[in-house]
Amino acid sequence: MSVGNPADTRRILLARGLRAFGDGYVAILLPVHLSSLGFDALAVGAISTATLLGSSLLALGLGAVGHRIRRRPALLAASLLMAASGFAFGVLDSFWPLLLIAFVGTLSPTGGDVGVFLPLEHTVLTQSVPAERRTAAFARYSFVGSMVGALGALAAGAVDWLGSIASARTIADALFLLYGGLGLASFALYRSLSPRAEAPGDAPPAPLGPSRRRVYGLAALFSLDSFGGGFVVNSLLALWLSERFGLDVAAVGTIFFVTSLCSAVSYFAAVPLAARFGLVNTMVFTHLPSSVFLILVAFAPDATVTFGLLVLRALLSQMDVPTRSSYVMAVVEPHERPAAASITAVPRGFAAALSPLISGWLMGLSPFGWPLIFAGALKITYDLLLLQAFSQVRPPEEVARRAPQGGLRDAGGR
Repeated sequence: MSVGNPADTRRILLARGLRAFGDGYVAILLPVHLSSLGFDALAVGAISTATLLGSSLLALGLGAVGHRIRRRPALLAASLLMAASGFAFGVLDSFWPLLLIAFVGTLSPTGGDVGVFLPLEHTVLTQSVPAERRTAAFARYSFVGSMVGALGALAAGAVDWLGSIASARTIADALFLLYGGLGLASFALYRSLSPRAEAPGDAPPAPLGPSRRRVYGLAALFSLDSFGGGFVVNSLLALWLSERFGLDVAAVGTIFFVTSLCSAVSYFAAVPLAARFGLVNTMVFTHLPSSVFLILVAFAPDATVTFGLLVLRALLSQMDVPTRSSYVMAVVEPHERPAAASITAVPRGFAAALSPLISGWLMGLSPFGWPLIFAGALKITYDLLLLQAFSQVRPPEEVARRAPQGGLRDAGGR
């Protein structure tokens, strides 16, 4: 068993924080900046769609060839692409060049982590820690992304704070240039990765081998979960809270801030639970009650009860984030990890893009919380199917804990 490389772990977490800070303010700044350039809503939507589509296709492409390429050079190239994206949006103001840069670049209009960084970082992070500390490493990774991303979102307020000394256009350009600078800083961090970050041995003929069926099954289940989550994306949930209870923007913002903080803290609670009960059990039996709380929100009589239910949900609903990443990395062969991370992540984004349209239609039909009920029901279905299909597929360290005398095969059948 590899003893890991703590220095590589620190570099990955630092790079994740830099990127999360940039993604946090770019998600808010992008539509404002494009509108200030005179683009209409259709053009803004086209550029936003191009960013998501290009990042997803690039991540899928990486999944196909990631087992053959070296991780450090790939991360260095992605960092340069991030730098070029920021610098281009900081100096260009024409639609077609910006559309092209959006498609091939790394900007994210969602504030989340999309594109090639995630599968590569997940792979390197897995190899930089011993198996028994893998889930804790992913908890820190998720926490850094969530909290620093929130700080990045606050930084978007610089457009207003500095309005007395510079124009909004100048400040926005400066923030995009800063995003490019964060890409260069990430380049410096990735440049110091050790040789242990690379895949061991010769490249196999295909990105997925013995774990192919397992990875596709997980991807399908994770997509079902994301499809359910798309019914209650923050923008639509905020709209429902405003219409149902007459809450103003400040009140809704406070609710989201508190629930986001609860979710971030819960990442660390998932670690001892996973060590005690296993990754799949932790994923399922924290996610199930959170989905029940989500359904109950639809029947809440007032804003106070709604707030309490949303907090309870937030304390449980995100524990599956680090455990899910850890599980995927554990139950595939080392050379399959880039492809597994890509294939299980990218379809989730496509699935989540479908349900907001249905949710908006349901909200137009009735003020009742039908989207919350559909979201909760789909997520419960996902939990039960995951438990049925993967409860006996255990990572190697769980097998070792249950059979210290040896003699049993691990999750990969090795």
